[in-house]
Amino acid sequence: MSLCLLYGGKTIMLAVSAFSLSWTHSVQKTEWRERWRITPAGLELAEAAVKGSGAGMEPGPEAVLRDGWWTWKPDLKPLSSLALAASGATGSGWKLCHDDGCLEAGAANGQDVVLRPCD
Repeated sequence: MSLCLLYGGKTIMLAVSAFSLSWTHSVQKTEWRERWRITPAGLELAEAAVKGSGAGMEPGPEAVLRDGWWTWKPDLKPLSSLALAASGATGSGWKLCHDDGCLEAGAANGQDVVLRPCD
């Protein structure tokens, strides 16, 4: 499997089967992170975690506190694509990490990113 990032008019292909996505909430300034898998059904959210709560950042009802992070498995069907809006209000963008490293995208307002399994 591989992941395609549509960003800044370009498509970047990553030969990965899983990745993590993290960002800072624009209001709470709290970090949120998710672990995703790329499957034949689409992008599957394996786990979500947040370092606090408030302003739309409430942990899931079955969340458990581990090492300062509320973690849980969201009940979400696989997605064909994931659109990441960029507000420019967080001081950083979306951080996408995989086995070979990390990249950041969407730091400035309007630098939206779309993730999808590659065909």
